[in-house]
Amino acid sequence: MFIIKKKIAGKDYFYARESKRDGKKVKAITVAYLGKTKKEAEENFRRLTIKPEEKPIEKKETKSLTIEELATFCKRKGFVFKSSEIYGGLSGFWDYGPLGVELFNNIKQDFWKFFVHEKENILGIDASIISHPKTWEASGHVNNFNDVAVICKKCKKATKLDKNEIGKKKCSCGGEYELQGEFNLMFKTKIGSLNPIESYLRPETAQGMFLNFKQIYETCRVKLPFGILQIGKCFRNEIAPRDFLFRDREFTIAEFEFFIHPDEDKCNLLDEKHLKLKLKLLDKETQEQGKEDLRETTIEQMIKEKRLIEWHAYWLAEQLLWFKKIGLFEKIKVREHLKSELSHYSSATFDIDYEFPFGSMEIAGIANRGQYDLKQHEKFSNEKMEIFDESTKAKVIPKVIEPTFGIDRIFLALICKGYEYDAKRENIVLKIPSYLAPIKAAIFPIVKNEEFEKMAKDIYFELKKDFNVVYDTGSSIGRRYSRQDEIGTPYCITIDGDSIKNKDVTIRNRDDTKQIRVKIKDLKEILRKLINNEIEFEKAGKIVETRVKEF
Repeated sequence: MFIIKKKIAGKDYFYARESKRDGKKVKAITVAYLGKTKKEAEENFRRLTIKPEEKPIEKKETKSLTIEELATFCKRKGFVFKSSEIYGGLSGFWDYGPLGVELFNNIKQDFWKFFVHEKENILGIDASIISHPKTWEASGHVNNFNDVAVICKKCKKATKLDKNEIGKKKCSCGGEYELQGEFNLMFKTKIGSLNPIESYLRPETAQGMFLNFKQIYETCRVKLPFGILQIGKCFRNEIAPRDFLFRDREFTIAEFEFFIHPDEDKCNLLDEKHLKLKLKLLDKETQEQGKEDLRETTIEQMIKEKRLIEWHAYWLAEQLLWFKKIGLFEKIKVREHLKSELSHYSSATFDIDYEFPFGSMEIAGIANRGQYDLKQHEKFSNEKMEIFDESTKAKVIPKVIEPTFGIDRIFLALICKGYEYDAKRENIVLKIPSYLAPIKAAIFPIVKNEEFEKMAKDIYFELKKDFNVVYDTGSSIGRRYSRQDEIGTPYCITIDGDSIKNKDVTIRNRDDTKQIRVKIKDLKEILRKLINNEIEFEKAGKIVETRVKEF
C-alpha cells in the first residue's frame, strides 16, 4: 500500500492505493481518502496500516436504548425539544424541531393516503378543538373521563391507576400506593370575554366526527357503510406525564369512525389478505389467568372465536397492514381488553402494542363503539341522528367501529426501529423508510471549487422543486456522509471530477453505503423511484466499485 497525491481543481488531495493482480495485469486500486495535507495523510495512512493485533481493543457494551437516551438523541439531532425549555420546560408538552416536523408530517401524509385516498368509503374532515360543552356531557367524558391519583407511601412518586388496579398494583420500588382521589382529565377553558361559558379542550378527535356525521351524510352523497377520518391535536390533563412522548398533555391522534348498518355484521371487503393475516395475540383468557403469553393466530380465527365482528376484524387487519407497510409490524402484538377495563362506550376493544427497547407500549387501538355516541348526541341535542338507509329502505342509527392511532408514539417507534449503531462506520445510522425520511437526499460537491459547487447547486435547486433535499460543503466527504446517516437521509449525491466531464453523479445508499453512477438528466426520476421503492438500488445505475474508507 502506498500514498499518492492528486491535484483536483488546483488543490492537493492524498489517497492510499494498493496494487492488485488481475490475471496478467496489475491494477492500482484506491483504498482510502487520506486528507488534504501531507501530515494528515501520513497520520491517516498509519492508522489504516496498523496490523489487527496492534489496534487498540474497544469494548462496546450492547444494551437496549433507554427512553432517556431516545429523548437525548431526538433533542441532539433536532427532532424533538422540551417545550419552553428556557423557562425550565413544562411537563407533558414537547415541540417538534425541523427534522421532527418533517418526519411527523410524512407519517400523517402516508396515513391519510392509505386510509383516505386509497379507500373508496372514507372521507376526511378537520373539526374544531373546542366544541359546545354539551358535547362532553353527551359523550360521557364529564362523568367518566377520570383517573385515580395515587402517591407511593415509600418513594413518594405520584402516578395514576386504573380503577381495577386499586389495591392490586404496587409501585416499582415495592411500596404501596395511597389514594388521592379521582380527577377528570379534561382541560377546562372559557369561551367569550363577557359572560363566558365553560367548555373543554377536546380529549379525543372522535366527537367532532359524530357531530358532523349527519351533515356529511346529507351533503357528500354517501351511503352506509362509510367512514369519517381526521388527524388532530388532543389534550388531557394527565396526573403524572412521563415517558417522553408516551404520556403527554398535548398529543396528536389519527382516528376514524366507520358507520355501518346496526344489523350488519358481515363485511364484503374481507378477503384472503385480511383473513389469513397472522398476528401475535394476548387474549383476555390468558390475562384472566395472570399470564402474558402470546399466541399466534389469524384474523379469520379471531372471527371464528367471536372475539369481534367482521367489520371490526377488517379494520384491525387494515391497521396491521399499514404498520407492515411502514416497517413496524414485526414488533407488534394485539392485546384484547378485559371486560373490566372496557371504556363506557365499547363492547370490544383491542390495543395494538409495539415492542420498544424499553418495553411494550400501546401505539394504536380499535374499538366497537356500537350506537352509543350517536344515540347520546340525539338525546342531549334533541336532534334526530337517524338516516335513511337505501338498501333496507328504513331509518337507522348506525353502529360504529373506531380505529385509533397515536401519531407521536408511531413517530418514536419509527426512530427506535431505525436507530442502529454501525461499528464499521463508527456512527449511528437511522434506517427510516426512504419515503418517510425527513430529508430525501443530500447534495455534496466533493471539493470546494467554483465549477463543482455550481453543478452541485444547480442539481440542488432542481431537486428541491420535488423533494426535501439539503446542500452541504462542510468537512470531509466521510463526515458529511455520517451526518446524513444519523438523521436518516437515505441518499447522498456527490459531484466529483468525473461529474464535470461526463455529466453524471454518484448516489450513495444509506443502509449499505453502496454507490451507483447515474446521468444528471435521469437523476430526478431515478431518485423518485428509489424513494418510493419502485426500483432496487443496484438496478438504478452503474455500480461503483469502491473500497474507499470514510475517515
